[in-house]
Amino acid sequence: MKRKWKVLIVVGGVLTLGLGVWASVVYSRKGIVTVQSGRVVRQDLTSLVTASGEVKPRNYINIGANAQGTITDILVKEGDRVKKGQLLARLESVQPEAAVNAQRAALASAEADSAAAEANLKVADENLRTNQAIIERTKADVDRTAADLERGRELLKDQLIARQDFDTRKAAYEVQKYALEEAKTRLIQARAQREQMASQLAAAQKRVAQARATLAQVSDILRKYNSYAPLDGVVTNLPVRVGETVVPGIQNSAASTIMTIADMSLITAEVKVDETDIVSVKLDQVADISIDAIPNKTFKGHVIEIGNTAILRSTGVAASQSAISSQEAKDFKVVVAMDSPPEDVRPGLSCTAKITTATRQNVLTIPIQALTIRQKGDLEPKPKNSGGALAATKPDPAAEKARKEEIQGVFVISGGKAVFRKVETGITGSTDIEVLSGLKEGDEIVTGSYQVIRTIRNDAKVKVDNKTPGQKA
Repeated sequence: MKRKWKVLIVVGGVLTLGLGVWASVVYSRKGIVTVQSGRVVRQDLTSLVTASGEVKPRNYINIGANAQGTITDILVKEGDRVKKGQLLARLESVQPEAAVNAQRAALASAEADSAAAEANLKVADENLRTNQAIIERTKADVDRTAADLERGRELLKDQLIARQDFDTRKAAYEVQKYALEEAKTRLIQARAQREQMASQLAAAQKRVAQARATLAQVSDILRKYNSYAPLDGVVTNLPVRVGETVVPGIQNSAASTIMTIADMSLITAEVKVDETDIVSVKLDQVADISIDAIPNKTFKGHVIEIGNTAILRSTGVAASQSAISSQEAKDFKVVVAMDSPPEDVRPGLSCTAKITTATRQNVLTIPIQALTIRQKGDLEPKPKNSGGALAATKPDPAAEKARKEEIQGVFVISGGKAVFRKVETGITGSTDIEVLSGLKEGDEIVTGSYQVIRTIRNDAKVKVDNKTPGQKA
């Protein structure tokens, strides 16, 4: 009987001791938070901005109708390469062609009249020069006969010649005087005729200029019935067929599009960057471009254009043109030129651009999810009165404002506790962020879980468990 009680006493003691140990372990673990941890490490960091869009040629032109008519000929097909100035399509142009032919005939007639007037003017010039020469010769004859008459008068006075010889000399002088007057009259007539011919030539030349201007006008009208390539490129869109009627553009109505010519010498990726990332994007930054239709390949490029107008994500309309104020997400257009585009690329293909906005070499980094925000008041010990209760004094507004100041930092594991430490950060990579101050290499920090990082308090006791769910199972 005594032995039985001894056994019971020993078993009871063992149970009591076990319960005490279990209770002490449970008590010691009270308030301990299970966390995941990581280390502050040095590595190269690259900051990327990822945006989606589509492949577009840098320069493309929609060729619209400049005149109303029926398409009679389309000389290219979609995908053809064309040269600048190449004829692409024709519209029915019976009336403008007739007008051009009629005006060409009118121009030819005006040019013929101008040529005849020019020939008549040359004849008048020659006649004028002839009359001037006759006057010069007649003047010489007048001077000669006048001198001969004066000598005859002296000889007659000395009775060295007969009166008949003197009269002959006088008659010759008079004849030359009349001849000079007649030559002057003919010269005046020749000058008047020359002025008339010059006036006729000027009028004929004006008619030629007018005919040429009219011909240029009707030729321009005729040219509008044909479509020509404005640049070297590729026909990327051909929505019309022979026999269809096209119309030119009018107010509030676009012209009928005949085709689209794209300059494929410079291919771009036109992407939409979120408004929170656009401040990091600069001109000439490099980018990696992936095209959905060409998998497993990446193409290099660089930023050549950054839009200044915000675009509403839901409608694609510029925010400045929206009739109502909206707080919805906005994007900005960014154009990335492809350095070596593939030959089989097509406009409109979906693509994604990863723009490198910054790089850092051998810098301190931490996982992005480890970074959190705490109010300054949550990090300070709460004041107590002598009885251990919270002080019931009236709060100071300035102090309350200071307590609500938000501080960015991480929880560092030290001595089994999670201690909040303020940090300053730099660029952000895909999974890590640069640390400028507040941590040193090798520090162990809390990296998970998300719920723990949001709710854990400063100086809380922690237990590190970095096993994956599969390992725990």
